[in-house]
Amino acid sequence: MAEQSLSYKQLLNKVRTNLAPSLAEDWPELPAVRAEGVYLYTEDGREYMDFTSGIGVTNLGHNHPKVLNAAIEQMKKFSHSAVGITLHEPLLRLTEVLPKVMPEGMDMFFFGNSGSEAVEGALKMARYVSGRPGIIAFTGGFHGRTYGAVSVTSVKSKYRKHYEPLVPGIYFADFANPYRCPIGDTPEKAVAWSVASIEKIFNHYIQPTEVAAMIVEPVQGEGGYIFPPVEFLKELRRICDEHGIFLIFDEVQSGFGRTGEMFAAQTYDVRPDIMAVAKGIANGFPLSATVASRDIMSRWLPGAHGTTFGGNPVACAAALAVQEVMKEENVLENSRKMGTIFLDGLKKIQTSYPFIGDVRGKGLMVALEIVKPDGSKNPDPDKAMAILQKALDHGLVGYMAGPTGQVIRLIPPLVVTKEQINKALEILEVSMGEV
Repeated sequence: MAEQSLSYKQLLNKVRTNLAPSLAEDWPELPAVRAEGVYLYTEDGREYMDFTSGIGVTNLGHNHPKVLNAAIEQMKKFSHSAVGITLHEPLLRLTEVLPKVMPEGMDMFFFGNSGSEAVEGALKMARYVSGRPGIIAFTGGFHGRTYGAVSVTSVKSKYRKHYEPLVPGIYFADFANPYRCPIGDTPEKAVAWSVASIEKIFNHYIQPTEVAAMIVEPVQGEGGYIFPPVEFLKELRRICDEHGIFLIFDEVQSGFGRTGEMFAAQTYDVRPDIMAVAKGIANGFPLSATVASRDIMSRWLPGAHGTTFGGNPVACAAALAVQEVMKEENVLENSRKMGTIFLDGLKKIQTSYPFIGDVRGKGLMVALEIVKPDGSKNPDPDKAMAILQKALDHGLVGYMAGPTGQVIRLIPPLVVTKEQINKALEILEVSMGEV
């Protein structure tokens, strides 16, 4: 067939013809042909350090041999059968393994394929079980692109453009961001500002007894790697307990070791009622989960939700291998140690460049916020993009974040070495100097 005779270069030239712009037009569009560990290898023979990890997915690096072999062995047996038609061993074994690393009480699972699906499940379950209509989300949050998920997303208005009317009954409170709090740049004021916005919702828009859930990223991802004060999440827990509201943590990006603990819920020591997890769960194989206690999820009755591909046996086998590697290779400890080295190095670079407004991170979830160097904190997305492009030219792949793209997020695999971190720091410093 003619299409089979096309070369890779010819296929690349047809991307704009064959793929939707919403899928194809991104950055940096590397023509990758192979990946291993921290590295991407492209069709033109170049090597790049991948400090995106597929946007927080390949936490154990690309093609980790143990994960890959587990998937291959399962594929030799069978690659798909819908859960319920069959009950395969990797799925059942995963339901025994995951509760040991989840926050306390998170022990019943509905498996899907993506983060958006996990969020959809969390929202549907909260409404179904509570019998209440209202959902409170937080400004700057990102929860996915499907209808329910985008309805609770507010990081950029373009994600919602032309899709109104969205799911009704959604209300937005302010996220506690000390760097950009309108009443002062302290943790206390950021928390007070956010709590006041929740009280305003209760006073003016919906009674708390009508709210099914609050959904929050304990660390905002797409919103710019915003790490709230721990008191913020504790206040959300208190408010939800007071009014019988479910607290949903969207840990799609922050989960599975990214913050130095298995989940940000453990980093902050705040327990949610429901969780949405995905990305790093299977190191690149499509798998996600809506998670809750047996008490809550057992009230989400048969027929209330469903899936065809969720809980795929190959992805479940890979997820089991991920947990084995996490233990055997002390991945959480490495995430914390390398994260400290990375953050310290970036703060040192910050002293030389006034356009680095903020350096923040936990574990290997790290970001630089690029601003105008006049003390105004006005975002400078153009400079952030220029730095990312220079870094790419030198062989380092990072990615943008934040409402205007002013944040550089750096998401290396959790198995990254000190030598690789130092190389990345060297590239970033050179790139900033060139910009």
